[in-house]
Amino acid sequence: MNLRRRLVLLTAVAGPGLLAGLSDDDPAGITTYSSLGAEYGYRLLWVLLLSTVALALFHDLGARMGIVTGQGLAGLIRETYGVRRGGFALAMLIVANTGTTCAEFAGIAAGFELFGVSRYISVPIAAAGVSFLVLRGSFHRVERVLLGVSAVFVTYVLSGVLAHPDWSAALHGSLVPSLPTTRSAVLLATATVGTTLAPWGLSFIQSYAADKHLTVKDLRLERIDVIVGSVLTGVIGFFVVVACAATLHRDGLSIHSAADAALALKPLAGRLAADLFAVGLIGAAILAASILPLSTAYSVGEFVGRETALDDGPREAPLFYGTYAAIAVVSAGVVLLPGAPLIPILILTQVLNAVLLIPLLGFMYGISRDREVMGDHVASRSAAAGYLVAIAAISICIVALGVLSLT
Repeated sequence: MNLRRRLVLLTAVAGPGLLAGLSDDDPAGITTYSSLGAEYGYRLLWVLLLSTVALALFHDLGARMGIVTGQGLAGLIRETYGVRRGGFALAMLIVANTGTTCAEFAGIAAGFELFGVSRYISVPIAAAGVSFLVLRGSFHRVERVLLGVSAVFVTYVLSGVLAHPDWSAALHGSLVPSLPTTRSAVLLATATVGTTLAPWGLSFIQSYAADKHLTVKDLRLERIDVIVGSVLTGVIGFFVVVACAATLHRDGLSIHSAADAALALKPLAGRLAADLFAVGLIGAAILAASILPLSTAYSVGEFVGRETALDDGPREAPLFYGTYAAIAVVSAGVVLLPGAPLIPILILTQVLNAVLLIPLLGFMYGISRDREVMGDHVASRSAAAGYLVAIAAISICIVALGVLSLT
């Protein structure tokens, strides 16, 4: 098979890995990465590196499960472990997804406010826009639009370069583990794990791979899609951290949100770097605000046995589209409430994501080793060992956070 044909086939398969990965660099993620760089400089970049490895590992598993079984995560857990445990998994996904969708609309509000646009204008328009895209678009049209929006992430790379970071310190921080034994440091480390490897991303990539009707013949190409999406996710997070480390941390400035980071970058790295950072925030928020309700809608439909696809119309799939619209409206409404605690929503939802990861990853591990479900594509011993190491590392972060919170 020549290179041109390989590229054509890869282009046809690509989508689940890229979208699920890049959507993790949402406003909550950008806020977490910004805080990581502003508070600890380059020191905790290794946490982002390991989180990116875990992202590739479990997104590959999620895509493989979706392709092999043709089912989404919620439906597969219900079928494998029973209705009670399936309902528990669905409840966790709905809680995590709704909180994080609120964070996406909070990011839209904060990003547009940097350009003088009120949240009472930007948020309703954004909510209507993403809902119209999904409710009225076909699968391939929605996918093309979302992939096009994801190009906005190049702004973070440019912003990071314009900040003139210390590349040797960044390399050292990426490869040499170091973690202060303080609640703040462990909180940020845990939030970094939760925002990079989010529960909704695991649910989305599996459902989306099934909805795209990929087959086992596509597994090798889909793995490339997953790896590329994961690497790009980590690279974008890396440049966000170094941009803030090279400016805010260097000058001893603290922030509370990605919008604060964009404002603070102006006098330190120039207006262009700040504006690029703000544009990236808006684009990231719109992309994630489109995908998160979609992840929830997939999960609800799968659990009740009414699996639907984007190519189905609202009349054929009222529960699917009703769930999508409800999540978008509720989340946007929360952000528009006067005095809504937007910053706690942004950070704490990511810690919640990390906590909820443990049972979901446990379910995925069990299914990956179930030959009746996965057939010839059951996880190998080495892959299973990798899953267990990642689950143990995340568990240690959460336990450490709990212990430090009580002392």
